[in-house]
Amino acid sequence: MADTTQPEPTESGESAAQPSAPETASKPSKPSKPSKDEKRAERLARQITAFATGHGGSAEGQIAHIGRGSVRIALVGADGEWGVLVAPSQESARRAAEIAGLTLQDAFDGELAAKVRTGPYEWARMAGIQLGGPGNPPAPAS
Repeated sequence: MADTTQPEPTESGESAAQPSAPETASKPSKPSKPSKDEKRAERLARQITAFATGHGGSAEGQIAHIGRGSVRIALVGADGEWGVLVAPSQESARRAAEIAGLTLQDAFDGELAAKVRTGPYEWARMAGIQLGGPGNPPAPAS
């Protein structure tokens, strides 16, 4: 004979084991769509990664506020080349750096600045005006 034990009733008279609801076919939940900020951070991260890959395989950076709704990500590649990206917020800049594995420095001075290699174009633009080099082009006549 089969063992047919019944659940013991609780103080309210209901049985302790409630019959379970019939199993419903559960739909796999859709992955949530990334937010606009997350998409921007991912796009910036791809650009950071491309920069690092093209300039010695790694890069360091520094994040600085440059104005309303703009944050600069200054990049210095392992080969000394440098570049700048602009992000819409500190959060998206930091998230992009995190995704790309970018090493962030507190300031763009000292060790990070010493790694920057400037070329003839930068020297002409920075010091050329004072030293008789090429100046800014004249403003168009109106």
